[in-house]
Amino acid sequence: MNMMRAGSTDLASSAPVRGFRLSRRHGSSGVEARRWSFFGAGALVAVGYMDPGNWATALGSGAKYGYQLLSVVIAASLMGLLLQWLASRVGVVTGRDLAQLCRERYSRRTTLALWIACEIAIIACDVAEVVGSAVALQLLLGVSLSVGVLMSAAGTFAMLALKRRGQRSLQAVVTVLICFVCVCFVVELALAHPSWRGVLAGVAPPAALLRDTGMIWLAAGILGSTVMPHNLYLHSALVKEHANGGGARAISRAMKGVNTDTCVSLGLAFLVNAALLIMAAAVFHASGHHDVSDLAEAHRLIAPLVGSRWAGIVFAAALLACGLNATTTGTLAGQVVMEGFLRMRSGQWTRALLTRTLAIGPALLAVGAFGEHGSNQLLIASQVVLSVQLPLAMTPLVRFASDAGLMGRFRVRGAPLALVWACIGITVALNTALIWQVVAGA
Repeated sequence: MNMMRAGSTDLASSAPVRGFRLSRRHGSSGVEARRWSFFGAGALVAVGYMDPGNWATALGSGAKYGYQLLSVVIAASLMGLLLQWLASRVGVVTGRDLAQLCRERYSRRTTLALWIACEIAIIACDVAEVVGSAVALQLLLGVSLSVGVLMSAAGTFAMLALKRRGQRSLQAVVTVLICFVCVCFVVELALAHPSWRGVLAGVAPPAALLRDTGMIWLAAGILGSTVMPHNLYLHSALVKEHANGGGARAISRAMKGVNTDTCVSLGLAFLVNAALLIMAAAVFHASGHHDVSDLAEAHRLIAPLVGSRWAGIVFAAALLACGLNATTTGTLAGQVVMEGFLRMRSGQWTRALLTRTLAIGPALLAVGAFGEHGSNQLLIASQVVLSVQLPLAMTPLVRFASDAGLMGRFRVRGAPLALVWACIGITVALNTALIWQVVAGA
């Protein structure tokens, strides 16, 4: 296992090594520094769980079906927590990220296929983030969507410039923006006055979930926007150096810190996603606006419906914060998969330019051809693409995590393993039902 770690290089922070050295010289202060070194990766992963694609699917779900699809948000969030726990466990124990393990253990043809699938997922996600940020800039500054698309690309480069000061600086800014979004939704829910009895009823899955085409489409979008394939690769890369080649005790200590970080960060992401759907149900569905799915239309309606102009401003500001955060982590994920699958190292600016170029094209095309409504359909469709791609990342992850030869005493087995395979089965079933409905409808 130590030999496996010896050759691993990537963007993962070397802070744990420095923390260990401090503990030898400064006692408790060094121990405290090492504890804090485990925090931050969860925040970078969590922003993918509350990106503009989540906004489009949650708003559309709440407006059309009220609180009924809250059960899907809960299930998708729990599935995401389980999978991110698995990804971080594989990274800490093996000292390899998921992409590196795929390259080492699969044929070149399979590796290339998985890499292409992951790149498609990253581009689909990036399209949603660029369009969402552009809509937020239009709402706040009054610029056109086309100008907003270009400004959002510039915003990504500004965020990545923080990484020149170290990974911790970027993680700190991302965490602050997440907290800002959470505060925004506390305000929105206070203004919306939701029916908490309806919220409680929405915890149970609706009987029409696998029969209603619209429900299936939105459920697949919720799943794809919550559990993103490239987040599994990114998380395993961000934590893979935390055990520092140590033994079982070092691995156990690292996993404890990483698991706490993951649970707190994804817990906040779940609250934001649930608040989005609850707000849409309370404001739009309750007032008879069942067809609201467009972000700009939601912004236009929310202030008069709740009786406060601040509702629209807070809505747009939170959307912009989510978009900026998500485009940054999408670029980092792109670096991880390219280096892991192909051993091709690319600078963050090169990777950012590549992903922005591939995302801006479809975004500008949708905006130019269909206007705001076309951009919103692109948002939801991109999340469905992520849902279809998800099993291609989940399957190798669970195989590696349960491999005794690779993971040793830390392999996953029993109830957690059964749950992960059940998640894969549910995802495949949902995607199959979606494809069947689309083909039958055509």
